[in-house]
Amino acid sequence: MILKLKLHKFFWSSSTSFFLFIILCIFLGLKNLLLSESRNFELTIEDTIITLVKDQKFHTFAFNGQVPGPLIHVKYGDDVTVKVTNLTTLPHTIHWHGILQTGTWQMDGVPNTTQPEIKPGDTFSYHFKALPAGTYWYHCHVNVNEHVSMRGMWGPLIVDPPKPHPLEKKVTKDYILMLSSWPSQWARKPGYGGIPGDVEDYFTINAKSYPETQPIRVKKGDFIRLRIFATSDTVHSLHIHGHVFLIGCKDGHFLPNPIEADTLLISPGERYDLFMYADNPGRWMVHDHVDVHTTNGGNPMGGIMTVIEYDEVEKTDSWYDWKDKKFVPDFFYEESLKKPYGLFINPAFKGEPAPQ
Repeated sequence: MILKLKLHKFFWSSSTSFFLFIILCIFLGLKNLLLSESRNFELTIEDTIITLVKDQKFHTFAFNGQVPGPLIHVKYGDDVTVKVTNLTTLPHTIHWHGILQTGTWQMDGVPNTTQPEIKPGDTFSYHFKALPAGTYWYHCHVNVNEHVSMRGMWGPLIVDPPKPHPLEKKVTKDYILMLSSWPSQWARKPGYGGIPGDVEDYFTINAKSYPETQPIRVKKGDFIRLRIFATSDTVHSLHIHGHVFLIGCKDGHFLPNPIEADTLLISPGERYDLFMYADNPGRWMVHDHVDVHTTNGGNPMGGIMTVIEYDEVEKTDSWYDWKDKKFVPDFFYEESLKKPYGLFINPAFKGEPAPQ
């Protein structure tokens, strides 16, 4: 009899705990659902001439006339609608790279597989849940060998989590760096290029080559996050001087054991989130260690290079390249990422309408 009572008590306790656990899971799920919002955005695709560096221009199919495209920043679970209008003379789609599209596979943006192409002059609306959380991007999925690899058809898509990771809680500054390469032989020939034998001879961060990139400005004690994207057909090896960083996320997902490093190898389509203490005041180079990627049209000291500038270190040395540089804020979307959720245009990335 005593054994039966003990067993009954045990099973009742276990069942109750399990039931309460299920209720808690449902509550948390409903809480996240209730906190999600509907977000409506509009993108246009435009024939746009951008300047990579000095007089090197490139014909792009730019989202809202800028490269990179506008930052789309939402939170986990949001209902996202993006109305896309194609103002170019070629067909396009948008793939939301990293979004799982659970139950919305028709919104994945692959021509002749999930949707027809968006023809010139047409509009298509994408509807999807912002799931999972992470560092993602959007890009064309028509003729990706040209449109993505060398026509600037890409932009950042950041989905914030419902509960920040411990590393995220420490972050004081957040930066987006989209790495790309450009074969100048096709700069003025839209509809061509992106074929075997192309020679990429310009290399950029956020579509600008050094010295027309911008510094990453920090102060001692900052804990910074660098979101690195590889958007073209090129492998990059990004090295940061004077610091050890943590490779915290791969393709938007936190690693169970972050890796300490000072150089990151990143392949086309990948994203990595690096986390780093600003603990060594100075001026520190950030550059691609595939060394040819630090050239502009074959000339050295260009390409994928920038400088981490500490506020504590003056910029008065006469020999410093950027001593008199005009600082352009939000070059890494660092200011936009602080604002309420939305779609963010960046005037620094705007080009000029291409001649008709």
